[in-house]
Amino acid sequence: MISWFEVPVSDMNRAQKFYETVFNVQISINDFGGVIMGWFPPAEDITAPGISGSLVYHKEDYIPSATHGPLVYFNSQSGDVSDELSRVETAGGKIIRSKTLISNEIGYMALILDSEGNRIALYNK
Repeated sequence: MISWFEVPVSDMNRAQKFYETVFNVQISINDFGGVIMGWFPPAEDITAPGISGSLVYHKEDYIPSATHGPLVYFNSQSGDVSDELSRVETAGGKIIRSKTLISNEIGYMALILDSEGNRIALYNK
């Protein structure tokens, strides 16, 4: 049911570097009249299934949070969240919950804080 997501950032360059490093993707920066968006690659261009979304910088309307708002789950590009977790801290983030089995049927998850202070989840089957 989800078709798009937006992750608030307070420093687009720092956030772009963090997400490109952790997920091994290229993020395209676009300016829409003062709303700066860093687009993730379209879902059909990446190895894991899912939707696409954007980092968003706008001083008044987008505020990063570790505790408020929805929790976005990113699919692991390699199929094992341990790979992304291994790059989180060197990219400027923090691991909140290490790789955790949800169930054998569902798979694994982990929680991180990104470089902007957003709580983000990682997932693999």
